[in-house]
Amino acid sequence: MANEAAKTMLTYAGLKRYEEELHELKVVKRQEVAEKIKVAREQGDLSENADYDAAKEEQTEIEVRIAQLETLLKNAEVVKDDEYVAGKINVGCFVKLFDMEYDEEVEYHIVGSSEANSLEGKISNESPVGAALMGHTVNETIEVKLPDGGINEYKILDVRKIDD
Repeated sequence: MANEAAKTMLTYAGLKRYEEELHELKVVKRQEVAEKIKVAREQGDLSENADYDAAKEEQTEIEVRIAQLETLLKNAEVVKDDEYVAGKINVGCFVKLFDMEYDEEVEYHIVGSSEANSLEGKISNESPVGAALMGHTVNETIEVKLPDGGINEYKILDVRKIDD
């Protein structure tokens, strides 16, 4: 089993988003780039044809992304609703915390690593904060060991399932 790729945790919404992106790339984008290549070929000499080179580069980027998405989806493990235990933090939860160091409330969605986006408040279950939160409940205080060796403390204020 050493060759088997690691499972990627996804929320149902994340799964749908990746499936839609894959469908768009395969059905729409491939067609568009094929047309660009056809038009560029009709212009003649390909050795100095910038449109042809750009279209071929775009084609390569699309194929690479398709391969990435197919691998991700093949190895996806979707968090199921029946795995959710009310009030217990798991992938697919919304969490409100009190950050004791900065004396402020913060809110996160706990998602799989491929869905993480700090600008959207989505943190991975594998990140230092996400990993420390897993399995905990409201009113618990957790310590998070930071990469620089420091420790942050958070009090869990609210936990609920994300509505997909």
